[in-house]
Amino acid sequence: MTYATHGLTGADLLKGYSIEVMPRTAAKIEDFKALLPAGTRVYIAHIDGTPIADMVATAGRLRRDGFEVMPHFPARSIPDLATLKDWISRYQGEAGVDQALVLAGGNARPVGDFGSSIELLQSGAFHQAGFRRLHVAGHPEGNRDIDPDGSTRQADAALRWKAEHAKTTGVEMAIVTQFLFDADRAADWMAGLRREGIELPVHLGLAGPAKLQTLIKFAIACGVGPSLSVLKKRARDLSKLLVPFEPDTILDDLARRAQADPTVLPAQIHLFPLGGIAASAEWASRQGAGHLRRVVG
Repeated sequence: MTYATHGLTGADLLKGYSIEVMPRTAAKIEDFKALLPAGTRVYIAHIDGTPIADMVATAGRLRRDGFEVMPHFPARSIPDLATLKDWISRYQGEAGVDQALVLAGGNARPVGDFGSSIELLQSGAFHQAGFRRLHVAGHPEGNRDIDPDGSTRQADAALRWKAEHAKTTGVEMAIVTQFLFDADRAADWMAGLRREGIELPVHLGLAGPAKLQTLIKFAIACGVGPSLSVLKKRARDLSKLLVPFEPDTILDDLARRAQADPTVLPAQIHLFPLGGIAASAEWASRQGAGHLRRVVG
């Protein structure tokens, strides 16, 4: 893998970003084409309790608007192989989807036959359906569900297996990470992957602009631990509590690290719009990552 980082800026990293939506939040957006650059990859978060029909309908709307759509397939929320194949078929047939984020999911216990993303991949269902791109989850700050001891040993082994699976099947694969707030933590984790021989592209998760209280709440809920100190430090400055936190500094720090060590250059930035889809899209546009098409009338 080759890297080019000379003169890299934080704004450069944001170009070609992806973003995540839920059906209920997407329904509040009148026109995605007015917000997102053409061809943006939009992830459809799987929310337990939301009918699969609503998630497929959201995917179809975004595909008709010309966006790349990548729905979540959380293993622990899928009862059995028949359900997995049904969801794949519906996304494919009704929405024209041929890519997916395959992950374990947030449930503590599986609802059925699948307990991990590896088991979903081993089923062969995505390969049989002709899905061309599969992304898998990454956890720069560790994942206690996988490594209760706080290490990344089991998580790294799982990523090595997935990288080999991608080579064997020919599927395009990348790692998309949980959001975090510490650029050095992210860079150190990516450097560790490369030392382990894991060369899958990394799509690094960042939280879009949001109030500090909102970000802290989501960070605690999602197990974002070590970099939470960045938010707590900012919260001590009362003047900063009045304005949304924006990840500009994180991007600049990532660019600085990548210039010093090109192997820690993320392939793409993935935005979690915790403060709203429009707020994240407008912030990205201000950084030069895409131009909003304002609709008059």
